[in-house]
Amino acid sequence: MKETGLPWLNEAPEHWKLLPNRALMRQRKVLVGELHTDYRLLSLTKQGVIVRDITGGKGKFSANMGTFQEVRIGDLIFCLFDVPETPRTVGLSPHDGMITGAYAVFECPDPLLSAFLDLFYRAMDDRKLLSPLYSGLRNTIPTPRLLSTKTPVPPSAEQAAIVRFLNHVDRRILRAIRAKQKLIALLNEQKQTVIHRSVTRGLDPDVRLRRSGVDSLGDVPEHWHVVRLKNILRAIDERSTTGAETLLSLRRDHGVVRFAEHFSRPPQGSTAVGYKLVAPSQIVVNRLQANNGLIFASEISGVISPDYSVFSVAGSASPEYVTAVLRTPNYRAHFRRVATGLGTGTAGFLRLYDDDLLTTRIALPPYVEQRRIMASLDAGTAKTIDAIDHAEREVTLLGELRVRLIADVVTGKLDVRAVSARLPDELDESELLDEIDLEQWDETEVDDLESVEA
Repeated sequence: MKETGLPWLNEAPEHWKLLPNRALMRQRKVLVGELHTDYRLLSLTKQGVIVRDITGGKGKFSANMGTFQEVRIGDLIFCLFDVPETPRTVGLSPHDGMITGAYAVFECPDPLLSAFLDLFYRAMDDRKLLSPLYSGLRNTIPTPRLLSTKTPVPPSAEQAAIVRFLNHVDRRILRAIRAKQKLIALLNEQKQTVIHRSVTRGLDPDVRLRRSGVDSLGDVPEHWHVVRLKNILRAIDERSTTGAETLLSLRRDHGVVRFAEHFSRPPQGSTAVGYKLVAPSQIVVNRLQANNGLIFASEISGVISPDYSVFSVAGSASPEYVTAVLRTPNYRAHFRRVATGLGTGTAGFLRLYDDDLLTTRIALPPYVEQRRIMASLDAGTAKTIDAIDHAEREVTLLGELRVRLIADVVTGKLDVRAVSARLPDELDESELLDEIDLEQWDETEVDDLESVEA
């Protein structure tokens, strides 16, 4: 091994060359102009460079796509601003199309070299090791600085071995992740079925029912009272003046969580001053994702994005019971109908305003029965929840293995030439990425970079 002189990589194999990026790739910026309708819109995501569906209504789009730039198959796309907050800052495009002019597009003379550089800088990006290159308040890497930076480059035959080996192993890891995520989805569906039955009918199978008068409710036990949420919830808008409180977030399968315990990336905002205070037993609503069930009672104190809603709950209602009801399929469909915004179906970002939430009606059992129902659900779903947690830990470990393996191979710590030569030929399985949620984000505080223009 030899010293590289790079702050993010101390050593590289002796026979690898240290070459400035300007010798490896060249920036190209061709604006699509009035021809933008002839191009597919691309996006740089955690899954790589993908084609965006403009007609689906998901996400924000620039009003002037003439400022977007051309992308060709094999181009490397870098997002060189807000690097610490950006989930993925580099991607190798498998598509022709266009992408926001705010990104930097590079072409390589050799497709194999492009594939190696993509893997190398993905490894650097996974651990955000390029911080010595940052400049300014937005942590931008100036393009000239990136091009003057040296990259350790193996000989072409070794590049081919690295790319072949990592593609082979990556497919297997992603296949295992996909299987675990399908299991998690099935277990969650099983859990939600139990919850839905309990919070809409109670625990007594012989209870007498009556018409609720609410389409999203149907028949309810005759002793339950139908009330509007405004009669049991009160909006709370108390803000942090110091930003020192624990930053919270919402996750679909975990509820209100401490951000640092669930996300490896830094928070989007530079400060939590002005964020909303949250206390235990208060209800937190992600207004953009209420239709996807992101409504939970908090068990912890902290602060949450100011775009979320926070409610206190009247003594006649259990916060856990109310939020369990509002996460059922009928209410998620109701919120999808009454919310407004940038999406359609289950995918878009549909803002649920407080007034629309508070006019919603639910069937409320007596308080003692609410507590009894929740206690029964805790016991009845405990094994399912444990199985979900176990599967999620396995997904996390597989993801960590994937990141570490890529880093060790592309930096020469692990020589895979002999192993790669013995690998069987395989069919391309790029469709795996369309089914795998590599990040599993449930919160929506990250800005959509496709709305940024150069």
